[in-house]
Amino acid sequence: MIELQDVTLKIRRRHVLNGISLKLGEGSFIGLVGENGSGKTSLLKVMAGLLKPTTGTALLSGEPITRRVASEISYMADDDGFYPFFTAQELFAFYETQFRDFDLEKAVEISEFLQVPRTTKLKELSKGSRGRAKIAATLARDTGYYLLDEPFSGLDPMVRMDIAKGLIRFTDPARQTIIMTTHEISEIEPLLDRIVVLKEGRIIAENSVDGIRYEYGVDATKWMVSLFEEQKSEFRGGAR
Repeated sequence: MIELQDVTLKIRRRHVLNGISLKLGEGSFIGLVGENGSGKTSLLKVMAGLLKPTTGTALLSGEPITRRVASEISYMADDDGFYPFFTAQELFAFYETQFRDFDLEKAVEISEFLQVPRTTKLKELSKGSRGRAKIAATLARDTGYYLLDEPFSGLDPMVRMDIAKGLIRFTDPARQTIIMTTHEISEIEPLLDRIVVLKEGRIIAENSVDGIRYEYGVDATKWMVSLFEEQKSEFRGGAR
């Protein structure tokens, strides 16, 4: 289990996370959503051990999360600087030297499923193909948690659909958890078990997708829109 207890994070005198408390067990698909600058990427990096909380605790299976948890968490960053002079095949071979849980055969299988050219340098591939290659490298590790930062960002609908299919096919929902930051909530809603909504570094709502439909009678996207409208109304009311 990943457990965050009253986590705050301060970067360059600015609080980017404010009192985050969250428990994320194995075997679920969780969407971290919110406006740009809401703290989604910073929260994911804290879970991955790339950023240390200023205050509060971040735990994995009861132990403090540090960079050493890379052996138990597979993290995919949003940036596009993914070893540009490697081919996908060379990228997979490099990952095999870095992570004991990396399965080269699985990486090749995923890349074939996602139609990733494996002998072309990544810098020469389209953004969609580079995105597929990143997903193949990430999912080829056998970890309890996959942390994906905006895996659909800038990709066309067909590529997003292919990646979503890969997430279903090549992970084990009984024991593995996917935690994804995304703006494309409508496209992955059928996959999600739970949604965590951030605003200005705080969790303003958390609910299961089934709970949203049962309690509010709407899909997750409409629920989020109404949630943010309510927040804006409260802000305007408080400003008077």
